Amino acid sequence: MSYPPYDYPPGGYPGYPQYGRPPDHPQTTTIMVLGILSLVCCQLLGPIAWFMGHKARREIDHAGGMLGGRGNVTVGYVCGIVATCLLIAGVLFYGAAILFAVLDSKHTNSY
Repeated sequence: MSYPPYDYPPGGYPGYPQYGRPPDHPQTTTIMVLGILSLVCCQLLGPIAWFMGHKARREIDHAGGMLGGRGNVTVGYVCGIVATCLLIAGVLFYGAAILFAVLDSKHTNSY
């Protein structure tokens, strides 16, 4: 028994150009670079990567498969969260060190 040849749908699946993967979100690379830079050299970029990554992940999720790059956006998002936590810890540490130094100098000068 012979079966007829299977015909593929013309033009690929809906939402995917010719069986390829969907295009990445326009800010995917920017968010990933900001997240990595926020860990490596400038923690001030962390909140920016965190905010932009959250927004882009939400847009990718609501795009219904029409946008890709969620993995790279997640990398920048997580790096932004970690860098922000390090920034907060550093500010608290240096703030406490300055406070103790000021209190110590007042204590030693009072004699």
